[in-house]
Amino acid sequence: MFKRNWSLFLINILLSFIFFFISADEYTLLHYINMVFYICFLYVIIFLIQYTMKGGFFDGITFGFRRFHHKLFNKNDYMEEWRDKPLPSEKIQPSVYHMIIFQSISLILVLILLLGLYYFVL
Repeated sequence: MFKRNWSLFLINILLSFIFFFISADEYTLLHYINMVFYICFLYVIIFLIQYTMKGGFFDGITFGFRRFHHKLFNKNDYMEEWRDKPLPSEKIQPSVYHMIIFQSISLILVLILLLGLYYFVL
């Protein structure tokens, strides 16, 4: 798992370089910092969504909608299979969750390092 996280981190850095060379009008450190921010922002958003789901915020809403749908459309079905379906908090895989946390933190650290380089050295 440790090796997979670092290889994915290097893929993210390579991906930021590729997007930087494709989309930048001029090749400056500021444009590269922006590209790293976009990728980092994507990971942070995914992390926050997973964190909210893992905490069980959507479980009550999902359970209520499943029950409402069952009562409204399946009047003759007494199996109640909707109770056995997994809730959103049960669908979060710990390995993916920890990988997203690692990528978010490492890209934030790279972003802080690049911003420090841009503002204090250059």
